[in-house]
Amino acid sequence: MSAVIDEAVKELNAKLGPSGFDGSAKFVIDGEGAIVMDEAGARPADTETDVTLTANADTFKEILDGELNPTAAFMTGRLKVDGDMGQAMKLATIL
Repeated sequence: MSAVIDEAVKELNAKLGPSGFDGSAKFVIDGEGAIVMDEAGARPADTETDVTLTANADTFKEILDGELNPTAAFMTGRLKVDGDMGQAMKLATIL
């Protein structure tokens, strides 16, 4: 597993808190791997979810650090969304 995924899992769990995420979402980080978020929290995994968000490592880090709005990333093509857009919007409010 990559250091990028390990660090991202820690940061996402801190943002999600103890109740996790109501629904299921997956972040695919190009060249690094995937992270699944659900009611159990965030963890490295590549299982089917309600929505899949795909970005490169730099874009993902900018979103996690609060430097890039997820909606802006989507609108500019830096973040791809496949699946339930409602779940993606819900996740964007957490990030």
